[in-house]
Amino acid sequence: MKITAQEEYGLRILIRIAGCKDVTGMSIPQLSEAEGLSSHYIAKLTRILRMAELINSTPGYKGGYILAKPAKEIIINDVLKALGGVIFNNEFCGLHKGVVKFCTNSVDCSARSLWQMIQFTMDQLLEKVTLHDLVNTEKGSTAILNHILENNRLTEEEKVAG
Repeated sequence: MKITAQEEYGLRILIRIAGCKDVTGMSIPQLSEAEGLSSHYIAKLTRILRMAELINSTPGYKGGYILAKPAKEIIINDVLKALGGVIFNNEFCGLHKGVVKFCTNSVDCSARSLWQMIQFTMDQLLEKVTLHDLVNTEKGSTAILNHILENNRLTEEEKVAG
């Protein structure tokens, strides 16, 4: 599995906007300079984030982009799905059927079980991470994410024991 450039850069842009203290937000040129990306690419990514209702644009010559809601309410799972989709969904099997009309494993597929499990596990974890958790230094975010992971592990152990 790979993280796409669109997911990586889109998330980084969102973190930059979340960390911005200016009420007008950050402009495309500012984001371009801060991330070392072309203005055209920044415009593409901000459009995706705006269409997903994660950011809003501020009007005027000095306008920029601000969060559409507080960082604590922006779930990272939603961000990554907006930027790149999911690893596995109901259409997955139809897209990977080979040269035949229907997948030869459409009735009994152990690979599908794996992809479903991975998607479920990622969703469970990423639903607990907010943008607010990532607007930190790397060390600070690592501590927060480790805490979330540890709490998730404990919850899973409780389910197994109970």
